[in-house]
Amino acid sequence: MLRTLTLRDFRGYVSLDATFGPGPQLIVGPNAAGKTSLLEALVVLALGRSHRTTADAELIRWGADVGRIEGRVGPDGAEVIEVGLVRSASAGRKRIRVNGLPRRASGLAGVLRTVLFAPEEMLLVVGSPGLRRSTLDQLAGQRFPGYGSQLATYGRALQQRNSLLRAIREEEADRAQLRYWDEPLLDAGAAVVTDRLRVLDELSEPIAAAHAEIAPNEAARSRLVVRYATNAPAQPGESTHAALSRRLAETADKEAWNGATLVGPHRDDLVFEIAGRDLAAFASRGQQRTAILALKLAELDLLTALDGRPPLLLLDDVFSELDPDRRAHLVRRIAALPQALVTTTTLDDLDPRLVEIATTWEVDADDDGARLRPAGGVDRVGAGTDR
Repeated sequence: MLRTLTLRDFRGYVSLDATFGPGPQLIVGPNAAGKTSLLEALVVLALGRSHRTTADAELIRWGADVGRIEGRVGPDGAEVIEVGLVRSASAGRKRIRVNGLPRRASGLAGVLRTVLFAPEEMLLVVGSPGLRRSTLDQLAGQRFPGYGSQLATYGRALQQRNSLLRAIREEEADRAQLRYWDEPLLDAGAAVVTDRLRVLDELSEPIAAAHAEIAPNEAARSRLVVRYATNAPAQPGESTHAALSRRLAETADKEAWNGATLVGPHRDDLVFEIAGRDLAAFASRGQQRTAILALKLAELDLLTALDGRPPLLLLDDVFSELDPDRRAHLVRRIAALPQALVTTTTLDDLDPRLVEIATTWEVDADDDGARLRPAGGVDRVGAGTDR
């Protein structure tokens, strides 16, 4: 549970000090007022990185050199997470602390768990593979403490290996040099794939149950399955590491020609299926959204089952994308959670039952920046401009 949120020079906010109670928290305001930035700050606290950008400098308010996010979380707010951001690389990297002690981003797992449902995820079934991988990586990173570190190691090895492959293509390096980067790539890549498969296996029952809850008629005919589609499938008796190693050898000539690593978890995908059929190929828009909502509800169940603590649900203006039946299912889940943050441009898009039990906040912005206030209350945010 989120108790307090403090922002300094983050996105459009010069200064924010807000205290949140239990139950649904409705963040209401026009587009570009700063609603999404509030949720983004919570994602950074939970994961150590934004879901909207890979460049930390973009998180800092325009004109400022540093930014800061602090959140007090937990049943009594005893856990304090701090993230310090710097615009210039020469000033150092971002600094993450939990209760005053330095942490890596990968070390945040379990401190503040979140499930994010954002408008772009309405394309999860038919959108780019990168969107699906990112969703899976965020969940795996919260499920397995070492996952973020392995994914980061894989990313560094991949970047160095690709640079070397480009040099080989230009005949500026020798293929034998690839062996130096193959080992960390294979070790970390196999660990990433293994954990992805583990988390999908754990999701299989919760997502089928959530789908049956939302669409009982569809589920009665066949269950919803999310399948991992890898470019290095293991043969009978072959380990994930061995399969990836074999595929690297098989694609060696093609990699040298293209100047890029062509196999590995960075090119894998997820497939949503019902009765063995890919939803991206045949499902209606409503069926796709049912599958996506089922995935998000399954994430809630999976993370809650770890230690009985439900994650913080972040809903970024998604109610307008759902029909009344799906809204009703989501409202029931929100009402049962200790806390959830929901952004919307108008309360008219929300179920009246949700509005009745929620605490409502208003966000607006002008030339002096964004402001957050309880509905009918005083400002909680200083000046700044939202980007």
